[in-house]
Amino acid sequence: MSAAPAVAPGRSVVVRVPATSANLGPGFDTLGLALSVYDELVVTALPYDGLEVEVTGEGADDVPRDASNLVVRSIAYAFEAVGRRLPGLRLEAKNVIPHGRGMGSSGAAVVSGLLAAKGLLEGDVLLGDETLLSLATELEGHPDNVAPALFGGLTIAWMDETGPQHKKLLVHRGVSPLVFVPEFTMSTKLARSLQPTQVPREDAVFNVSRSALLIAALTQSPELLLAATEDKLHQNYRAPAMLDTDKLVRALREKGFAAVVSGAGPSVLVLADGPGQRLEAAELARTATDTPWEALMLAVDFKGGTVREYAEGST
Repeated sequence: MSAAPAVAPGRSVVVRVPATSANLGPGFDTLGLALSVYDELVVTALPYDGLEVEVTGEGADDVPRDASNLVVRSIAYAFEAVGRRLPGLRLEAKNVIPHGRGMGSSGAAVVSGLLAAKGLLEGDVLLGDETLLSLATELEGHPDNVAPALFGGLTIAWMDETGPQHKKLLVHRGVSPLVFVPEFTMSTKLARSLQPTQVPREDAVFNVSRSALLIAALTQSPELLLAATEDKLHQNYRAPAMLDTDKLVRALREKGFAAVVSGAGPSVLVLADGPGQRLEAAELARTATDTPWEALMLAVDFKGGTVREYAEGST
């Protein structure tokens, strides 16, 4: 049985997906936050089989230009899931999200590909939110980054017998994210391998209490962010692999800033209580370690990933 016809040649879509920070301290593999740094992508269906990939910005020297490209694989995965033949494709990617720094670059690539497939298939097959989250989780392995990349805001993600689920929450307007990005990278696989398979009961209870408190702090009471971002499940175990990250987190927290490892690291996320506190944290980071840190003063992205028809001259 042959697959259904491909997308009409020349159809083109524009995709925009935010960076994300997962865990947020105590919410290991559960909490994620969308941030105002974006990868953008134009995908066009070609009138012939083949693949053309152009990448500028972050990772331009390293990102594959063939079918192993994560965006391409994600598009193909979506087409296969709905029984449609993948057309020839041209991808033009403008990458801004830092790679290997704990800001969800792989999750953004997965979501970019799935949203591109959604746009190309519009009018033929509907890829709804539930399907997109399910496919993204299958590709990424866990939903904590892909959920905020898809839906924006603060997300709680979990798995049940039917698959990945999420709840999106609006973040208090007083919360001002700040990310310190180093030049060195960190492997997510390595970071996850450093954690034990079992933890003491008191540590688990500790993180349950802080995760619950963190939801209240992010949505209602930013003054509680320092206490709410305490963690005993993953950051201490990963610290030996990124000593300067750990040193910066500790230095910031000692001065009252709600600093955590962003995702698997090595970037550091500060959930500041207002723009003024964010400026103070940036000043402290300049002298806290010997590592130079790029300070990204960001906002919470509330829209998540978007896809629209391409119009000539648009980006």
